[in-house]
Amino acid sequence: MWTCSEYVREGFEVKGNKYPERGHSARTVSRVTDPLPAVEGIRQRNLARLLRLVHLEGPLSRASLTESTGLNRSTVADLVAELARLGLVAEHAPDPSRRVGRPSPVVAVDHTVLALAVNPEVDALTIAAVGLDHTIARRERIDLDHLLTPAETAALVAARLRAWRSGPLAAARIVSVGLAVPGLVRAADGLVRNAPHLRWIDAPLRDLVSAATDLPTVVGNDAALGALAEHLYGAARGIDDVVYLNGGASGIGGGLIVHGMPVAGAGGYSGEFGQNRPGIAADTDRRAENGVLEDEVSRARLLAAVGLHTADEPTLAAALGASEDPAVEAELARQRRILSTALANAVNVLNPSVVVLGGFLATIAAHDPQGLLDAVAAQAMPSTMEGLDIRVASLAEDRLLIGAAEAAFADLLRDPTAL
Repeated sequence: MWTCSEYVREGFEVKGNKYPERGHSARTVSRVTDPLPAVEGIRQRNLARLLRLVHLEGPLSRASLTESTGLNRSTVADLVAELARLGLVAEHAPDPSRRVGRPSPVVAVDHTVLALAVNPEVDALTIAAVGLDHTIARRERIDLDHLLTPAETAALVAARLRAWRSGPLAAARIVSVGLAVPGLVRAADGLVRNAPHLRWIDAPLRDLVSAATDLPTVVGNDAALGALAEHLYGAARGIDDVVYLNGGASGIGGGLIVHGMPVAGAGGYSGEFGQNRPGIAADTDRRAENGVLEDEVSRARLLAAVGLHTADEPTLAAALGASEDPAVEAELARQRRILSTALANAVNVLNPSVVVLGGFLATIAAHDPQGLLDAVAAQAMPSTMEGLDIRVASLAEDRLLIGAAEAAFADLLRDPTAL
């Protein structure tokens, strides 16, 4: 789970706008200083550099890899051949329409290298196979009429893994599992300290899933992983100071990117915006006495307004958009007012460049984006609003799954030879 700042911390230089042949700006990463470990250590590090580049940026020519890393052409060719032998990248011929001078093969991650990404919620378990190229190869939402237990989650993930390996993903390599959990996850060991809506307390989810699947497993807070995904590939790509709020069936969580780095907190529990107590100006807007933000700004209340018991994000958004019931509009407006106060508080404290909203919060924002921005501006300090942009999560319902997969791929990206 490397960000731009992590590259810098590891001794790389990050620059933009170096791949004009791809038709858009992108980042390059080059070594500024190199310590002098053993030869094998240097080679492993260089393999990781190349794999991270094509993982983050997509297919790149060997010439681009040579330019961005500062390695010579023969070294890059040798490293690419090693990554191909490991089954992590593939080379193909360049686009003839863009070829100038001597052609340079294009290097891309092997799309058959996958991680399982899992998001347990109060009403469903979503499981996806996500490629090293961030694409969703398979996805399944298992609707539930009861609360999952950690053991049941592990069993369902293992069953889906067996079915996919013997069926549609028989030719793929599933190398790891990442879980995005709506609750407090201890960073040190992946222990789910408290997922209140699932009623999980001190659940050893990582160990349960790893034992059931026989795969390396990581567990993280769902909103923190959503923030990472949107920072690397989505609405906050290239933005160093970001506040991300995610709205799901279990409530509201958040993630922070400060100076390009994810902020986890001392134990890994930062970003719990949903547990803050919002200022509610009008008593008529209050629905939960002494409630926290997620009691007032609530997916369950939106579902009830349109007469649905359960729904995925696109279905709920479509139902809200199609409704002509004044009561639905009133509920959206009420939740938008309370959300704007919570966002203004976050903007005052953190002074981000961008606020990204995911899940049902994106639906609330998209219903009246300018109205939400104006309401935040009316309550925040003018200086903290300068240049602020509020965006909906561009990865939509994929954001938590891509974030979970990014966490699952972290060890492979750190050492491609360890697969």
